[in-house]
Parts: sequence; C-alpha cells; structure tokens
Amino acid sequence: MTWFQDSARQGCRGQKKQRHSSPADAEPTLGKGGRQGVKTRAQQHGAAVVEFALILPILLGLLVGGIDASLALYDKAVITNASREGARAGIVARNPLLNDAQIRQVVTQYAQSALVSFGTNPSQPTVVIQKASLNGDPTLRVTVSYTFKGIGLGSLFDSLGKPWVLQASTEMVYE
Repeated sequence: MTWFQDSARQGCRGQKKQRHSSPADAEPTLGKGGRQGVKTRAQQHGAAVVEFALILPILLGLLVGGIDASLALYDKAVITNASREGARAGIVARNPLLNDAQIRQVVTQYAQSALVSFGTNPSQPTVVIQKASLNGDPTLRVTVSYTFKGIGLGSLFDSLGKPWVLQASTEMVYE
C-alpha cells in the first residue's frame, strides 16, 4: 500500500474521521420564528406529491396535444392522397370518362379506409370537383375537406365553434 492510499484510509495525517449524517437522520430543530430547520422524509415526500400533482395536467396536455397533432398530420396525408387518387381516376384516358359522382366515390372509398376517427359518428370528407383549363389544356381539380375531431384538440376547437378543417387539393391535366 502506498503512502497516499494509507493516509486516505486513516484520514488526513492521523486525524479522526468525522461522521456525516444525512438530513433525514437529523433531529428537526427550531429556527427563528419557531420554524423547523430540517425537513423530515415525510415532509419531503409530501412536497414531491404536491409538485407532481401540479405538473401532471401540463404533462398530460402536452401528451394529448402531441398525439392529436400526429393524428391530424396523418389524416392530412390521407386526404391529400385521396384527392390525388380522385384526380388521377378522373383524368385517365378511358371511354367514357368518369363522371363527378364516380370520382367522389373513388375519393370517399380511399378516405374511409384510411382516415383515423374516434367515436360512433365519424365525419365524412367533402369532395369538390372543378373542371377548368390551364394554357388551353383541360384540367380537373379535386378538393377534399375533412373536419378533424381527434381526442383532445379537435374536440376543443369544435366546442369553441371553430372546427379544425383539413383541406387538400390536386389539379391534373387530362391525358
């Protein structure tokens, strides 16, 4: 054993080690004004429970908000793809071309199978079909709107009178 290890074991130059006690082992003492100077474990545990109770609603709000935002982004991607499917089905060269009702059916079938909705009465997407021209070429625009309900934020917006409406539009040129 080296001198350094030996002195560290015995204490600094032969001095006796002092025993340090934790605050939980300490006796509560009265300070100025009659207050206790050291808190016991039970008091510290009670403070932790109160702090957790104050923070829990904020944490749950962040969790539900994150889940709702993720579901809204997913549903937005679904209605975007549904509008693309409807526009593609409407412009593909076939004889006869699909009419507006058939294009709406394509969009609705795609959206119903993929949209995430909660509750017994899910909202249906709204489909608007517009025919126009772009630089002399005939075009077809399919716009899909969907009222997002969600599990927290969507219901909150609904109760405030401003529903959360997701919208996607696709315009394609006829072949």
